[in-house]
Parts: sequence; C-alpha cells; structure tokens
Amino acid sequence: MAQSKIDPAKVQQAARSAIPLTIKSYKLPHETEAQLEEVLAIFLKEIGQEGLRDALGYCLRELAVNAKKANTKRVYFQQKGLNIDDASDYRSGMTGFKEDTLSDIDTYLELQRQAGLYVKVIFHYKSRVLNLYVANNATITRKEQMRVYDRIARSRAFNSLEEALTSVLDDSEGAGLGIVIMVLMLKKMGLSEDAFDIDVKNGETVARVRIPMSEVHAEALDTVSQELARHIDSLPRFPENIMQLQKLIEDPDSNLSEISTQISTDPSLTADLLKVVNSAQFMLPKKVDSITEAVKLVGMRGLRNLLFSYGTQKVLGNETGETRALWAHSYRTGFYAYYLARNVLKNRDILDDVYAGGILHDMGKIIFANVHPELIDRIEQFCRDKDIHTDLFEDLASGMNHAEIGGLVAERWNFPEALIQAIRYHHDPVSCDPVYAEVVRSVYLANALCDRHSDGITLDHIDPGTRELYRLSSNELLLKMKERLTDAFIRETRKQDRLE
Repeated sequence: MAQSKIDPAKVQQAARSAIPLTIKSYKLPHETEAQLEEVLAIFLKEIGQEGLRDALGYCLRELAVNAKKANTKRVYFQQKGLNIDDASDYRSGMTGFKEDTLSDIDTYLELQRQAGLYVKVIFHYKSRVLNLYVANNATITRKEQMRVYDRIARSRAFNSLEEALTSVLDDSEGAGLGIVIMVLMLKKMGLSEDAFDIDVKNGETVARVRIPMSEVHAEALDTVSQELARHIDSLPRFPENIMQLQKLIEDPDSNLSEISTQISTDPSLTADLLKVVNSAQFMLPKKVDSITEAVKLVGMRGLRNLLFSYGTQKVLGNETGETRALWAHSYRTGFYAYYLARNVLKNRDILDDVYAGGILHDMGKIIFANVHPELIDRIEQFCRDKDIHTDLFEDLASGMNHAEIGGLVAERWNFPEALIQAIRYHHDPVSCDPVYAEVVRSVYLANALCDRHSDGITLDHIDPGTRELYRLSSNELLLKMKERLTDAFIRETRKQDRLE
C-alpha cells in the first residue's frame, strides 16, 4: 500500500472483505507510524471497536518500533564487525548500541535501507478476529526470543499496570517493560497472553497480536481503579464560605459591599484576591490594598473563577512536594493562557475563563498524585521513553486519565461549563464543545508550552486546530511564542516578589 496518503475507502474495503492490508517501510519514520495508527483507527471504527484504539495503538507502536530497532541492531553489529549470534559479541555490542545509534540514527536508518531491511505491518480482519502482524526481515536470535518470552512470563506476576511500573521501570533492561505492559493491556481487554506471539517464518521475524472480538471485554477498559474511585467519592464538598460567596455573586440583589465584607472574613482568600489584582493581569500603576477596589477590578465573573481555583486548592491541598510542583505548573499555565488569549487572540471575553482554566487544568493530576504519589514520575518517564501521551497510560492504569478525573470532579462541584471543558479537554481540544474551543485551545497550548519537558517541542506536537487558531505556521514561530511567554512570566514573577 502506498505510504503517501491513506485512502480510508480502501482501508474500509479491506476490513469488510477480509483482505489483508500491508504497509511496508525501510526506515519507519514518524509519518509512517502515524499512518499505521490511522489505518488501525479506520479498521476499528469499521468493526465497531473504537474503544480499543488506544490500547491496540500502543501495542502496534511497541511492536513496530521493536522491529525497527532489531533492524538497526543488525546493521550496527555489522558496522562493528560483531557476530550477533555470539554471546560475547552480543554483550559487547549492546554496551554502546543505544547511545551510538540514537546519536546518529539517520546514518543507521540509511544503512538499513541499503541493506534492504524493512518493517512490514499487516492488518487482517476475518471471522470477527483482528490480526495485527509486524514483520521484519532480520531473523530474531534465540537469545532475543527467549528474552521476549521471559518478559511475557514476568507479566504473570503483576495484577495491574501500576504494579508493573513500580516493579520493572528501574530494571537495567528497561526496554523489556514495553512487552510487559503490552501483555497486561491485552489482559485488561479480557485476552490471555496467548493473544501475543513472536516467531520466525520464511526468513522474517513475525510478531502477532490476535484479537478475537467475541472475547474482548471493552468495559474493563472503563473500570476506574477502586482506590481512585474511593478517593473521588470521599472528596469533601467545596468550602462553605466559598459556596456562600458564590451565592452572593449569583444573587442580583447583593451589592459590592456585602461581597467585600464576606471576602474579608477569610484572610487567605483576601491575600489571594489582592495578589491577582496586583498581577500582570490588570497592569495597574500602583499596588491595590482595598478589598472593595479589588472586587471592582476583578469583576463578578473573574471573582467567581478565582473562588473556584482558591476553593479547589483548599480541598486538594499542597502539602507534598509533588502537589506543590503541580500547582506551580498550573499557575504558570494560567498565566500563559491569559497572555495568549489577550495578546495573540485579543479576545477579552475569554480572559477570566482561560486564566482560571489554566490554573485548574491539572486538578485531576493532583487527585491522581494523592492516590498514586509514586506513579506520576514513573508514568511520565515511561511515556517519554515510548513517545506516548500520559493520558493513554493513565487511562489504562486506572481506567480514567487525569483530565477526565478533573472534569468529573469539576462537574460534582458545579463548576461553570467553560472551566469543565478546559479541565477535561486540555490534552484533547478536538473533543471539546466548539462553543468553548478558544478557551480550551488556549489552555491546551499554554500547558504544552510551559511543560517541563517542552524544550524540544515542535509543530508536530501541537493539534492542527490550535496551530490554525494561533497562526503557527513554523517551528520558528512556535519557539518565539514560547520565548515571549517565558520572558513575560519571569518579569511577572519578579514583580510579585517586589510587591511581597
């Protein structure tokens, strides 16, 4: 099948007619990986199993990248004059394999092409069984095959993805974790480890994932871990004084004096309100110390959103280093989102919502961290290594990702719809209600640009709709935007330090 562009009609026809569909690549670039996932998505939609997309997408990518890596290993050993079948040579070659190939990957991929080493992926749906075959024409060694089977055996010891992450991620052969996770994902779908196999056929190493649709229990993918569910259910109601203030704000008969008096009864809230008013959001010529003046400047909508962010922090807390770091990131995201909406979109109507949405976007991650404090960093490390989004892994680990957790709790606490949308879809702006698209996309872009791992960010990492909204047509423009936001945030932080 041509790699230039996927023809959905041909993919649909292959799914309906039980015709094997093949994609072959010598270098398996990022674009081809994306095509593979696109074909998988079309297949699954055609057979009514879209719910399996994330889990099977991970499996497909894991096997394809492993096949590509196996080909790279062959040319690397050949360049080094080493025999891959010799135990001593194998140990010697693997010592520098990862570092050497990553630092000069284009050279090794070109050597693979010249050697005729390919990765071939076959999609075949027949008799309600979906078979995914990933083949490469570098024959797996006995040692490599035994290592794969060892990983499958190790997966039997774990009852959950959380256990596997905690136990295996520090393993010196961390690459094997990908196979362990894949087998556990298949189990979570209701399948046994027999759904995966790897063997040599006609000079090719063929990895196969077999999914009989009659055995798949998709509901297992939606099961929230009991511990997480209990924690969400046990979250207290919003602070009573915040609820009273919200009622005053919504009451058309209440006046500014009543609201200011109520705020003054809470010293912490008073300090937060004054801090916001004296921030770059209002660009005032002098410091404001009056609560009444602060309420006038913030406005009722801004005050309402401030109360939601303030109350959320009170309920969820910031006692641990992990939660403090998450809140620090959240406040930075709020600043970035506000800056983007004001100075790039120039839409003043959404400023209050994007600022509060930015501050609150990760409230689900804070809840997740309170339940699984040791897993946050491990999940992020694993997802960086595998180039997958953390939401996917959180979905599979706990049955619900942090954005969905945050959206669920925001609904329970009766947040405004704009904030619920910003929280729930800050990683998935395509799925938000179009009415709130500018709010969600502003928070999404702000979060992406102030992420601690955003140094290598490119347009490929940004949703096309957001690129269009913010007229980001090149990586240079994206980098300049990131630099402007960083500089503005540093200036604001210094200003706040002087005021305090």
